[in-house]
Amino acid sequence: MLDRTQLIDRRIERLYEILKACELCARKCRVDRNAGGKGVCRSGAQMMVSSYGAHFGEESELVGRHGSGTIFLAGCNLLCLYCQNYEISHLGTGSQMTPHALSRVILELQRAGCHNINFVTPSHFTPQIIESLRYAIEEGLSIPVIWNCGGYENVQVIRLLDGIVDIYMPDIKYGDAEPAKKYSSAPDYFERCTESVIEMYRQVGDLQIDPEGIARKGILFRHLVLPNRLAGSEKVLKFIAGISKNSYVNIMGQYRPCGKAGRYREINRRPTENELEEVMQMAHSAGLYRGFPGR
Repeated sequence: MLDRTQLIDRRIERLYEILKACELCARKCRVDRNAGGKGVCRSGAQMMVSSYGAHFGEESELVGRHGSGTIFLAGCNLLCLYCQNYEISHLGTGSQMTPHALSRVILELQRAGCHNINFVTPSHFTPQIIESLRYAIEEGLSIPVIWNCGGYENVQVIRLLDGIVDIYMPDIKYGDAEPAKKYSSAPDYFERCTESVIEMYRQVGDLQIDPEGIARKGILFRHLVLPNRLAGSEKVLKFIAGISKNSYVNIMGQYRPCGKAGRYREINRRPTENELEEVMQMAHSAGLYRGFPGR
């Protein structure tokens, strides 16, 4: 039987093979990133990291007393035109970092007391990240690993993370094809997201929280409320409830017009209090009760 490091070594080998005709995400651009090709994510073979540190703005179950050890990857496979991290995702602001160097960052965050290692927008650098984790595990990494992604994933790649990722934190951004196409150029978003989320749930199940209130394993859903019901929230929440009514769902009300949102009148404002309350009621009606206000 393979031990964990042998398992990870085989996964790393497979992931780097995928990079040669890249299908790391649902875009499946099939460019050879090892040879300098760049797909929609605008990323080559070298991993780019924007920033890292103890982060206190995540869900309380991730932050605890000492923060979530958050690592922001530069670039993105989804590139929503209203992105609130536009400089990082669209412009790729960051610095090159080798897997060995990232492993040292991971261990530094653990030594600082962070409760987890939280990779933000990791999909397009999956091989390099898993290689980094391999080195960190050898040196004593023992806290949970979080995969904090936009939801537009390749389910085959998610299967390769089984036994490596402890907590999945996918956004489910859209329930309908038209907004997904217009604002993220991903008309098949809901189909690709839901099949990947089902696999994530198969691997880790509902979010498990220890006696100190810290998440240890499971899936934590996020859903950003867009103005004018453009996120298709009812469809999204019914889907989540269909997986498990014990699902932890963060219904996020912090949308604000960023990036290129000003070009589109219908998303050039924050959601109203009534719009937010409507989505909360949708969650309650679906039978959900964990993670959102009024739980």
